[in-house]
Amino acid sequence: MNALFNLIVKQYMSRRMKRIERYMLHPEEAQERWLRRILDRARETEQGKRWGFSEIKNGEQFARAVPAQDYDAVKGDIARMMRGEPNVLWPGAINWYSKSSGTTSDKSKFMPVPYGNIFNCHIAGAWDTVTLLYHNKPDMQAFRYKHLAVPGSFQPLAEYPKTRFGDVSAILVQHMPTIARVLYTPDTKTNLMPNFEEKLQKIAEITSKQRDICLFGGVPTWLIVLFRMVLEKSGKSNLLEVWPQLQAYMHGGVGFEPYRATFRELIPSDSFAYQEVYNASEGFFGVQCDLGQNDLLLLADNGVYYEFVPTSEWDKEHPKTVMLQDVVIGENYAVMITANNGLSRYLLGDTITFTRRYPFCFRITGRTKQFINAFGEEVMVGDADKALAEACRQLNASVTEYTAAPVYFSAEKSRGGHEWVVEFEREPADLKQFNQVLDESLQKINSDYEAKRYKGMALDQLRINPVPRGTFIRWMRARGKFGNQNKVPRLANHRQYVEELIRFVAEENPANP
Repeated sequence: MNALFNLIVKQYMSRRMKRIERYMLHPEEAQERWLRRILDRARETEQGKRWGFSEIKNGEQFARAVPAQDYDAVKGDIARMMRGEPNVLWPGAINWYSKSSGTTSDKSKFMPVPYGNIFNCHIAGAWDTVTLLYHNKPDMQAFRYKHLAVPGSFQPLAEYPKTRFGDVSAILVQHMPTIARVLYTPDTKTNLMPNFEEKLQKIAEITSKQRDICLFGGVPTWLIVLFRMVLEKSGKSNLLEVWPQLQAYMHGGVGFEPYRATFRELIPSDSFAYQEVYNASEGFFGVQCDLGQNDLLLLADNGVYYEFVPTSEWDKEHPKTVMLQDVVIGENYAVMITANNGLSRYLLGDTITFTRRYPFCFRITGRTKQFINAFGEEVMVGDADKALAEACRQLNASVTEYTAAPVYFSAEKSRGGHEWVVEFEREPADLKQFNQVLDESLQKINSDYEAKRYKGMALDQLRINPVPRGTFIRWMRARGKFGNQNKVPRLANHRQYVEELIRFVAEENPANP
C-alpha cells in the first residue's frame, strides 16, 4: 500500500467514471438492458414460467404481467430455495442469503444473494461509490492506508448446512476481492465473529493501536459505540488523534443528520468527507455523487430495474407504477425493484423523492411503514431528521437516537399530538426551548403538519421525553436487536416503541419513575 498503488487504482477509477457518466446521462438505456437481462436469465425458472418472462418485451408488458410483491408473496419460494431447491426465483441453487431485520416487525426477512448479485450489484456499487468519492476529492489517498470494516456475521442453516445466511455486510466481506481484503482492517476472522459485542471490543482493541486507518463505513449507531471504546482504550480525545490519516466516512442505513454533530466532535476536521450510500439487503441502489449536494445518484446500471409507486397507490393491491423517465421531481414514491437476485416487482418498503433529472438523484424520505399520519400530517422520517438537525444547530445540541409516535385523542385530551423519546449526546441548555424550536422547524418543513398545528386547533405542540445516554442501545439489546443489521425505529403510527422505551427507563430507574 503506497503512492504507486493508489495511483494505479485512481487510473482504473478514472476509466470507471466514464461508465458512470454514461448512465447518468442515459439511464433509460441501462434500465432497458437490465430488464432484458434479468428476464432472459430467469425465463426457465419457476417464476419465469409462472409470469411468462419469455413473452415480455418491455417495461409496460412486464408491469401488466407480474403483480407487485412484498415479502409475504415470496417468502415461501425463498424458504424452499434455502433448503436447496434450484430454479425457483433464480437459476440454479443459491447458497447465500442476507438476513434483514426490519424495524417495524419482529420477523426476519431472507433475501437470496447469488454470485452475480454479489459482484454485479453489491460490489459493483461499492466500486462506484469509491470512484465517485475520488471524482469529488482527487487528492484522496484511500488506497495508501487501511479501511475499517464492522460487518455482521453469517451462519449455516441447520436444516440445510450448504445454505448460509446473515448480514449482507458479512457476506460481502466473505466474498471481498483480494485488492480490498489487503486494505481492510481488522482481519476477516475478527470481522466475522458471531457475537457482536465481543466483536466490537476486539475491533476496538486492535484498531486503537493502529495509526493508518483512513476510511470507514457502516451504520452510525454502532460506529459511535465502537468509537467510544476506541477513545477509551487509546486515551485520546478524538479520532484524528488515534488515526491521523482519516479522510472519509461512507454512511447509510439510517438518516445521518441526527448524528452529524456527534461525528463532528469525534472527527473535528473541515476536510473530512462524508458520503451517503443506499445499500440494503436487497441490493445497492444509490450513492452520493456530489458531496456538495444532499442527494443520491440512482445506480441505474447495477443489476436492478426500477419502478416507482406514487403515494396514492401505496395501499392498493395492484398499484400503478411509473418508470424512471416519468418520475416527477418532489413527489414521494415507494421503491419497487426487479433484480439479478430473483426478486421481481418487489416492494422494498423504502420511500424516496427525486431532486433532479439527468442525472436522476433522490433523497430517502423514510419507509412506507415508518411515518406518522394519525391526523393527516404525513410526517416522514426525512422530515423528522431535518427538523431535529435544525433544532440541534440552533441550540448547540446533538442527538444520539430518537423515536416518535402520535398521541391520540382521548376522553381527557381533545387534541392530538406527537411524543418524541430522545437521547442526547449533548443536551440543550433549555429543553423547553428545544422542544419549541423542534416543533417550529417541523412546521416549516412539513406543510401538512403546519396546517394541523395552526392555532393548536388539531394538534398540540410536540413534546420530548429525554432519556439517559445509552438507553437506546440497552433497549435494543434487551429486545434481542443488538447488532449491525438492526436499526432504531424512527417513526411509527402506533405507540409501541415509545411506550416500551418509557417503561424500560422506568424499570432501569425505579426510584425515579
